[in-house]
Amino acid sequence: MNLAQELKQLSTQKFVPARGLAEIYIGLGDKEQAFAWLGKAIEQRNGWLFHIKENPRYDNLRTDPRYVDLVRRMNLQ
Repeated sequence: MNLAQELKQLSTQKFVPARGLAEIYIGLGDKEQAFAWLGKAIEQRNGWLFHIKENPRYDNLRTDPRYVDLVRRMNLQ
C-alpha cells in the first residue's frame, strides 16, 4: 500500500489534512485526485492554501481551469 492509500484509509478514522493528500497526488501527476483533495482542503478550511498562488508545488496546476476556479472559490484572485 502506498502513502496516499494509507492516508486515505486513515482519513476514514481520524482527521487527515486533505492538502497533504492533494500534494502527494500533485507529485504523482494525478491532477484529478489532486483537485478532488484540494476541494476537500477548502472544506476543511486549511490555512496553508492561502499560499497556493506562491507555492511552487502547485505550478503544474496553474494552467488548468480548475485551478482558476479553486483560487476564485478561496477569494484569492
